Amino acid sequence: MESRTGPFLDDQVGAFGLNINLPAIPCPLKGGARKEFALDCGAGIGRTTKYLLLPIFSHVDMVDMTPLFLRIARKSYLKTNIRRVRFICSPLQDFRPQPSHYDVVWIQWVTGHLTDDDLLEFLRRCRRALRQDGIVIIKDNVAHEGAHIDLKDSSVCRARPILIAIFHRAGLRVLCEERQMDFPGEILPVWTFALR
Repeated sequence: MESRTGPFLDDQVGAFGLNINLPAIPCPLKGGARKEFALDCGAGIGRTTKYLLLPIFSHVDMVDMTPLFLRIARKSYLKTNIRRVRFICSPLQDFRPQPSHYDVVWIQWVTGHLTDDDLLEFLRRCRRALRQDGIVIIKDNVAHEGAHIDLKDSSVCRARPILIAIFHRAGLRVLCEERQMDFPGEILPVWTFALR
């Protein structure tokens, strides 16, 4: 499937991309948690990898379905950290992360591009990819109720109860969750979930 998102920073995070802060480290990552291997899912050109994951983790695997994004990340955006990053070109519904390998799996603004069944199976694979005490972080827009379909990019924004049900079916429990409060009112709420 061809990506409809451009390679530039604003395009990757929407019109407010340069005005928002990357999320604070969720509660399970604080303190003495192991910080060796991270997986950035739907990584784009590597904004989350560059500003959030690389300052914390020794190695980051970036997976994205768009070759152009990964080329930009490799050749310019992340070139100073190239030895600490592995680039994987794959749709998430086909991606098979290495079992028992990651301390954190970061999934940001991509769950809406997976069907319920694909998201469920992907999260099950992510759960198996965690090392002991590893966590899955999901940051995404959350609908007020039901499911909101975006006809422009064929994505779906699910309400919190729907997401929680999918998490549970995948064998993941919510360790903590937080709504980001600094978004404009016309934007659907953004929540971050820490799962294990």
